[in-house]
Amino acid sequence: MLFYKVPAPNEAMLISGGKTDGAPFRVVTGHGAFVLPVFRKAEFLTLSMFEAEVSEPCVTKQGIALNVTAVIAAKVGNDAESIVNAGQRFLSDQQQMSVLTGRIFAGHLRSIIGSMTVEEIITERQKLATQVLEGSKEEMARMGLIVDALQIQSIDDMKLGYVAAMAAPHNAAIQQAAKIAQAAADQAAAEAEQAGQRKQAEFARQTTVAQAQFAAEVKAAQAEADRKAAEAEQESQRQQADYQRQTAVAKAGFEAEIQVANAKAAQTAAQATQESVREQADYERQTSVARAGFEAETNAAQAKASQSGPLAAAQAQKDVTDAQAILAQRQAELRQAQLVGEVVKPAEAEAERIRILAKADAEKTEIQAAAAASNNRVSLDQLLIQQLPLIVEKAAAGLSSANVTVLNGSDGLSEIVSGLVGQGLAIFDSIRGGVGGVNPGTPALPAGEDRPKPS
Repeated sequence: MLFYKVPAPNEAMLISGGKTDGAPFRVVTGHGAFVLPVFRKAEFLTLSMFEAEVSEPCVTKQGIALNVTAVIAAKVGNDAESIVNAGQRFLSDQQQMSVLTGRIFAGHLRSIIGSMTVEEIITERQKLATQVLEGSKEEMARMGLIVDALQIQSIDDMKLGYVAAMAAPHNAAIQQAAKIAQAAADQAAAEAEQAGQRKQAEFARQTTVAQAQFAAEVKAAQAEADRKAAEAEQESQRQQADYQRQTAVAKAGFEAEIQVANAKAAQTAAQATQESVREQADYERQTSVARAGFEAETNAAQAKASQSGPLAAAQAQKDVTDAQAILAQRQAELRQAQLVGEVVKPAEAEAERIRILAKADAEKTEIQAAAAASNNRVSLDQLLIQQLPLIVEKAAAGLSSANVTVLNGSDGLSEIVSGLVGQGLAIFDSIRGGVGGVNPGTPALPAGEDRPKPS
């Protein structure tokens, strides 16, 4: 929206030029506000955290120089008073907040370290950080800044060796304790190894005794097992003999029972055979009587059928013959109509076409004869003979599209070809006679003789 400005979440908008409650400008955070141009002016102050690093040489209470490195994390306070204080001091150059914070903490760090010994500084770093924070808290508040954290990173005696000397007694005591512990450990290990060897020897002895006892027990058990096996074998032989005796007795009784049963079965079978013979004789007698009656009935039926069969066959043959005659007549009529439509009509049409063509050829020949009157008859006949295949071809062309049925095979086909050739010769003779008969100087033939055809 026009003239409406909104600060970022980590910013404070400072609006000057308007009526305020005793403050030099109005502070806006978390929401926007209208800023009228010319009458109002808006500036933005960051509320983000910044970092300041301090690496400062300090002198302890003992006069020993130490180089202390610390890191400070600070930011502008969130309340309006802190924002006003920080805005009045750092709005034109907000980078100065970290620089000035580092300088303030450096001064407090030197003054506090000057009141402490090296041992206190090294062993009580948190106390040092707390005192530095407490000492700079009032100054930081006047600038509108608050400190989130102060961390002492390192303490260096600048190669004087004081810190190392402080650690030497402790290091020596630790080394001594370590050596004592190592010696005690070695002694305990040796004792443990000797105890292990003694236990191993005792275990070997007990193992040998146990193996001997086990071997003796195995031998005794084997002897007992052999004795029991012999007793078991004897008992098995006695039981086997008893079983064979009982089996023989049972087998004899079973065979006697089988003989008795076989005798009873033979008697029963003989009785059954006699009963079967009687029943079979009775069945054959009844079958013979029934067969004689059936044969009598069959003979009577066959005699009756033999009388009616020829009459029915004759009547049926007559009906078949009449039907075949009617069918043959209808087929002949149909075939005659097919021949008229397939052969006669096309042949008449073809003959008419041939006559028309022959007439045209005759007229053509007359014209040629008039033009070649000075030529002899032999040349004219040769010309006609040359045209004879064309005449026959034209006559046969009519039959190429006709549906002609040849009834007598190759003979019928030969007759058709002969007829075509005959038509060609007849046309040839007609043309020869129409052109002018015999050439001048050719003797006349006797009546009834044909002129020899040119070869």
